Amino acid sequence: MQQHDVQAKPPRAREADARLPMREKVGYGIGDFGFNLYWANISAFLLIFYTDVMGLAAGAVGTMMLVTKLVDAATDPFMGAIADRTRSRWGRFRPWMLWGAVPLAVAGVLTWTVPDLDGGGKLLWAYVTFTLMMLAYTVLSMPYSALSGVMIADSQQRTTLISFRFIAAFAGTTLVSWLTLDLVEWLGRGDEALGWQLTLGLYGVIAAATFATVFLTTRERIAPPPAQRSAVKQDILDLLHNRPWLVLFALALVIMVTIVMRSGSLVYFLKYYIGRPELTGTFLGVYSVALAVGAALTPVMTRYVDKRRLMIWLMAGVGVLSCAMYFVPPDRIWLLFSINTVIGLMLGPKSPLAFSMYADCADYTEWKTGRRATAMTFSAATFSQKLGGALASAVIAWVLAGLGYVANEAQSDASRQGIALLLTVIPGAVALLAAWVMRFYPLDDRALEQVQADLQARRETTDE
Repeated sequence: MQQHDVQAKPPRAREADARLPMREKVGYGIGDFGFNLYWANISAFLLIFYTDVMGLAAGAVGTMMLVTKLVDAATDPFMGAIADRTRSRWGRFRPWMLWGAVPLAVAGVLTWTVPDLDGGGKLLWAYVTFTLMMLAYTVLSMPYSALSGVMIADSQQRTTLISFRFIAAFAGTTLVSWLTLDLVEWLGRGDEALGWQLTLGLYGVIAAATFATVFLTTRERIAPPPAQRSAVKQDILDLLHNRPWLVLFALALVIMVTIVMRSGSLVYFLKYYIGRPELTGTFLGVYSVALAVGAALTPVMTRYVDKRRLMIWLMAGVGVLSCAMYFVPPDRIWLLFSINTVIGLMLGPKSPLAFSMYADCADYTEWKTGRRATAMTFSAATFSQKLGGALASAVIAWVLAGLGYVANEAQSDASRQGIALLLTVIPGAVALLAAWVMRFYPLDDRALEQVQADLQARRETTDE
């Protein structure tokens, strides 16, 4: 391929190939701090909020969470199509950071509100409010994820950018893990339901500020080819013929089952299996720090190991350690704590790697077809993630119900063993499945370099 001096490149090619300033990396990354003020609460506390605070039956909650998340997941491709076709002076994706913040904050408070209704009314309230919150979340999260795919073209810089995102994400998770229960107690002044409501209101204000920061500090540099005119149906067909994306679709589903099952069952594990609920903040907090450290180390690791091989190694390690954790006696707190922390370190790079690979898949579609649908690529993949999360939450609730779980009481031996399996062997087996699925991903470093070199040449030709 003909080589061009950086200064001689046309503007579109030069901007897409530029080096991102630190201000922009930090500004983009902080948005996921805001998202995880919601997501971490959903993963760690929403299920136990519904069973132990709102007083809903575990089995009914499992079905409700599955149904509402399936509805939410089905809307992701629609939001992706809308975002890809948005036209504004600020770009396709950035404006949504302002438009969606307030609706999400209001829906979050309503979701964590205990209404003065009977059991059936409370269950209906949970269906409606959780669905509204997840729809509002989608309106913001789809454009936010897609934004990383149009800020820079270089794959290594994308990995670094997305690492900033997930460092901030795990910082948000850490804050939620360590402070939420204390905030609920402090703000509620003995009224747990009020405490949850006020805590989510506070988180909503903070999150809105982070979304505004994303809007103010980022730029969109990569646009679809100027002549592109494609229908939503064509965008979906392009994805269905994109082998790397299909592998990531399956991978996202199985990895999300691992992550949500571990985080959602850990609170039950500490409260009912270990008998030490006061350790919840410490376990979740240190686990979140480990996730953040793992995310921060991702760009360093990808300098020496390509993304495909690294993901295989990490998920295999998570699988082995999770299964081993089942055999640790419940009184060996420090050993359980240590294994859980190492699992966090190994899971931390998963999100930066996967989201960087989604952006690579958008490049692959453009390289193969001449068409680009960045938000659709991310949103359809997120559909798979949400499906995995929904299945994990439902399985937790159904297993608890099937084993005779009764909220806020001593559990039977069968229930305690089921809780242990939900944290260890079951997600461990799913992680091993994820490592196997990743073997079929075709975009190693060499293939990706060819794709990006060809796209760079096309952009230079288009601008000349």
